Parts: sequence; C-alpha cells; structure tokens
Amino acid sequence: MMNRRIWAATAAAWLALSAGLPMTAAAAEETPDALVKRVSADVLETIRKDPSLKTGDVARIGALVDRMVMPHVNFQRMTAAAVGPQWRQATPEQKQRLQAEFKSLLIRTYAGAVAQVNDQTVVVKPMRAAAGDKDVLVRTEVRGKGDPIQLDYRLEQSADGAWRIYNLNVLGVWLVETYRSQFAQEVNARGIDGLIQALSSRNKG
Repeated sequence: MMNRRIWAATAAAWLALSAGLPMTAAAAEETPDALVKRVSADVLETIRKDPSLKTGDVARIGALVDRMVMPHVNFQRMTAAAVGPQWRQATPEQKQRLQAEFKSLLIRTYAGAVAQVNDQTVVVKPMRAAAGDKDVLVRTEVRGKGDPIQLDYRLEQSADGAWRIYNLNVLGVWLVETYRSQFAQEVNARGIDGLIQALSSRNKG
C-alpha cells in the first residue's frame, strides 16, 4: 500500500491531466515538457486555493475533469490499454461505458488524497527526445517534505499537433499496466460486460 505522500503525488498527477485551459493554436505548439510543467504548476495551485478540492469533494473533482480533461489526455487510448485485447471486440456502447466507469474509478481513487497536497512543487527533468518524435517520455519529480517522488508521463502528438497524455508512472509503477492486470482477471472470467458491472459496483461503493 502506498503511503499518503505517494498518494498525494499520484492525486496531483491525475488532477494535472484536467487542469489546463481549452486547446488553442498556441497550446497546440507547446512542447510536451512545457505542457507538463504548466499544467502541473496550475493544478497544485488550484488544489491549494480551492477548499472543495482540498476536502476531496468527488463531485467537484469530477466536474473539473468533465470540463477540462479531454484537451490534455487521450483517454480512449488510456482505457483501451487498460482493458487490453478485449477492447477491440467491445461494442461502441461498451467502450463508452468502460471509459466513463474507468474515469469515475480514477477520480474516486485519488479524491481523498488531494487533501494531502500542500507545499509540493514539480520539477521537470531534461527531456531525451529526437526532433520529430511523436511519442515521448517526460520525467518529473514531485518535491516537498521527504524524498522526491518520481512521476513520469507518456505523451503522444495528435494529428492536430497537440500533445496528449496516455499513461503516467509513479515510482516506477505505470498506471495503465497496474489496472490492466486487475481488469484482465475480470474480463477473462466474465467478459466485457462483467468488467463494466464490476467497475460500476466499485464506483457506487
């Protein structure tokens, strides 16, 4: 089980995906490391200033994600990777349900940890990528009390030129791969509908 400080960093990471402004032409030209630096600083400041976020208000956090997450995340790719090969056999309706339930799961998982976010800062490390790369790794550290926490992002450049996050890593553990192993057991036992039902039950609990 991760300690509270690590949960706080993970919470900041997830909320950072939803902290940016709607996409503009200038944002589409933003480099991936600059994007991560900007939204990370924005989300930490947002959490500090918004009392409803600091209390872990699930509805408030959910509304924030609904309004702002899509410009900065390829959430369909994230969900598809977490579900695994069975995603290709899912109907359009099942895919929509999976994305909705997965988003709710992430919000509920990290909502309570937001209260732990206080004096952290995010330092973006020099990026190792060649000119023209469309898939990059941006490495950061969350610094506050105690040892720095490794927090890395995988981003891809979309057809519109914007960079979008599709996976994140906390202390060497990739979020998508963690959920993939959990989801695979449910899909193998009960299929896609079984996974949807299991996620729905967890989100209502």
